[in-house]
Amino acid sequence: MTVPRSASLRIGERAQLDLFRSVPGDLAPRDAQDLMTWPFFSLAKSKRITPIDFRMGETWISVEAVPEHGMATIWDADVLIWAASQIVEARDAGRPTSRLMATTPHEILTYVGRGTGRDNYDRLKAALDRLQSTTVATSIRQQHQRRRHRFSWINEWQERLDANGRPLGVELVLPDWFYAGVLDRALVLTIDRAYFDLTGGLERWLYRLVRKHGGRQSGGWSFDIKHLHLKSGALSPLKRFAFELRAIVRRQPLPGYTLTIEHSFGRERLTFVPLPVDPMDAAMRRLKLLRCG
Repeated sequence: MTVPRSASLRIGERAQLDLFRSVPGDLAPRDAQDLMTWPFFSLAKSKRITPIDFRMGETWISVEAVPEHGMATIWDADVLIWAASQIVEARDAGRPTSRLMATTPHEILTYVGRGTGRDNYDRLKAALDRLQSTTVATSIRQQHQRRRHRFSWINEWQERLDANGRPLGVELVLPDWFYAGVLDRALVLTIDRAYFDLTGGLERWLYRLVRKHGGRQSGGWSFDIKHLHLKSGALSPLKRFAFELRAIVRRQPLPGYTLTIEHSFGRERLTFVPLPVDPMDAAMRRLKLLRCG
């Protein structure tokens, strides 16, 4: 039987990669800055097939989904946050890393604050399918190359079984583009663990954007709401987007930041300012990170 070229390439890729076994534990959550800044994921829980076609200056992003699975969502991206956290922790500890990762569904689910019942396992597998089947093409980190960089969030994944067919865990292969960004210290940020408690797609996207741009600058940062709508990649019209944004400002759900809406020259702007850090809380967090390390 002839093996398809794409399949043979994947087999060759796996053979060339060392296996990285994840380490359970309360690791500090890390996020890739490129994923925090640009529209790579669906913000809706309903299946999205409509592509994301984003252009801003020299930056362009195209995200396409298949009808069977739909586009990878911002909740699916929790798997990538888990992977980034594992890789950064290992790198900082001087342990070898790899794009080929072995773990258990239980480990991923508990890390991102999900339940571990059968339904949660099934939802995780569906998330892995969406991450694998969603294709991305982008100019980010490729501005000086004429050809497109096209990839999926997960090159492939598979369940591992013992001799009796009982599940042992899962293996997944990360794409070069994502892996290289995670290994670059300048392209990764630590996020608040409370991020995983955010239930809305828009507020999750907004936290990542705020964390990336606002950081810990005392003066905060602001964005024109029309500009935010473009950067979100959301399918909702601007009027609906602005309505939902105002509702988020009223609730103030983003950990570590205060949001306000300002009006200037007939336009609305979202302003976000970091909350003051409690010295005792900061000391306890540092102590916890040291113990984890």
